[in-house]
Amino acid sequence: MDDQSKHFRFFTGSLIEIQRLQIDLDEKEIPSMIKNNFQSGVRAGFYGGSPQQVELFIYEEDRENALPILEAFKEQMGI
Repeated sequence: MDDQSKHFRFFTGSLIEIQRLQIDLDEKEIPSMIKNNFQSGVRAGFYGGSPQQVELFIYEEDRENALPILEAFKEQMGI
């Protein structure tokens, strides 16, 4: 990864689902970032977003290595 690396939305789901998937990615040393508009709104004093719409982002160059992890996760979760 370099200064020109770009993130893309890899998965959207509940915070629990996102955290579980993030663990799987971490085990394969694939960095990720969570975007939670609902929690951000609560902290700011207003409600924004949905608790079921938490987003997980990864680097574009990690997509190929991350896709099998996502497929296994979906199978395990019945998604």
